[in-house]
Amino acid sequence: MIDRPSEKEQEYFLRKELERIKALRDEYRQKQAELERVKLKELHFMHCAKCGQTMTTSKLGDVEIEMCPECGGIYLDTGELDKILDVKQHGPFAGALASVRRMWKEIGG
Repeated sequence: MIDRPSEKEQEYFLRKELERIKALRDEYRQKQAELERVKLKELHFMHCAKCGQTMTTSKLGDVEIEMCPECGGIYLDTGELDKILDVKQHGPFAGALASVRRMWKEIGG
């Protein structure tokens, strides 16, 4: 004689199956989002935001900057402007500008 599963057993296994499907769906969505991020990076990495041309890397002091040969745009990574404006290297105007930028950040500008 074959015992039939009770309603609670069926409900339990159905709930487990739904949880497994949800986890698989979430994993799939996460992988798709990562693939999209990689694809966008490949499309835009080292391309000028203004004209879309491929940028070149140049040295400004000891900082590497990206320049667009087409429109002349200059792009800096985080912290590179502060390195360029270092008071010891570029004199009082750069120091004053750096002070203004620090104050602006402090007041939430």
